Amino acid sequence: MTDHRTTPRADAQAWVAGSDAPEKSSINLGFMPLTDSASLIVAATQGFAEPYGLSLNLRRQVSWSSLRDKLLSGELDAAQGLYGLIYSMQLGIGGAPATDMAVLMGLNQNGQSINLSTPLRQAGVCNGETLARHVRQSPEKLTLAQTFPTGTHALWLYYWLASLGIHPLEDVNTLVVPPPQMVEHLRAGRIDGFCAGEPWGAHAIDQGMGFTVATSQSIWPDHPEKVLGCTRAFVEQYPNTARALVMAVLEASRFIDTSEENKAGTAQLISADEYVAAPRQVIEPRFLGNYEDGNGHAWRDGHALRFHGDGEVNLPYLSDGLWFMTQFRRWGLLREDPDYLAIARQVQQLDLYRDAAGTLGIPQPASPMRSATLLDGRIWDGTDPAAYARSFALHSMGEVPSADDQGTSPCCASS
Repeated sequence: MTDHRTTPRADAQAWVAGSDAPEKSSINLGFMPLTDSASLIVAATQGFAEPYGLSLNLRRQVSWSSLRDKLLSGELDAAQGLYGLIYSMQLGIGGAPATDMAVLMGLNQNGQSINLSTPLRQAGVCNGETLARHVRQSPEKLTLAQTFPTGTHALWLYYWLASLGIHPLEDVNTLVVPPPQMVEHLRAGRIDGFCAGEPWGAHAIDQGMGFTVATSQSIWPDHPEKVLGCTRAFVEQYPNTARALVMAVLEASRFIDTSEENKAGTAQLISADEYVAAPRQVIEPRFLGNYEDGNGHAWRDGHALRFHGDGEVNLPYLSDGLWFMTQFRRWGLLREDPDYLAIARQVQQLDLYRDAAGTLGIPQPASPMRSATLLDGRIWDGTDPAAYARSFALHSMGEVPSADDQGTSPCCASS
């Protein structure tokens, strides 16, 4: 990557030595080997943190459960997090004790995919409708992988399957597999498909192991995805540090989205072995919004992966946090409705974000609630989350899935 270092802020020394100086200058920052970790990698390596008196020590993780555990132990100060992971930690579901958590900002929207195996394609499955027919007619259940029981990938997979009339906890088997292992699981025949972040869907196509049957943005255009998360104790103990961290990552996010050249350079940077460890030719096309599904269809995606979007991506919207809780309720991960809005207000660090973004002159959406129409025609606007959770014909409300249903059986509990 060429030298894309940001021009230091005129008041940089105020952040290094003044009243706003970070209380903790060296930050251990966790990330997973995924394309959408790019803003953290850029912030840490391209000079976006130093003007704020920070040194970002990138810590690559092997699985989401490992990242979760290191956030809880304090080994990681902050991390790239699945939206649903942070909320499951707040609520005490998914294998960890309830812990007050904080979403500092959104890191990205879009950019995940659901991928099916080559043997399924050879059996005549080429889209959602043929998959539903195969599930109804086959005597054996398919096995589909996702990356964490309460994570975004599990919920995109469940939502998409349910939209086809396939109950994700009854009609198929699901299990947890760390993202970089998805292709090898396909190769070994242990799974029939998966939902994960890029570049692993594109890598499956490159290796001849599968095809992309749906993108996450086809489920929900401009959906929330990864966040910058930490414990609320970290924010309370180091408020200046948390604000400085948001500012550094915001500037990196804005830089990535500024031009195609910046995106291409970022794709090259993150392809390195210490980061995503995947060939640039696998990362770059979908990073730039150029998709091929492995079935002969190519398109320029109008809702491709984005990191900033003039600030639209990064606000920690209350409605985004609310949606993930509705899906926990829908699939039986919560026995009762939580106090949706109160919890979202606790987790989403809106004041801290608005302070950081305002200082940088970044446009901010006026409302912390936003609306969207998902692929099944349902409108989500956050106004009545309890009713929304109950509105689906396919659900598991009234029962809590077993450990196996949640993808946390002993064989994959360490994933």
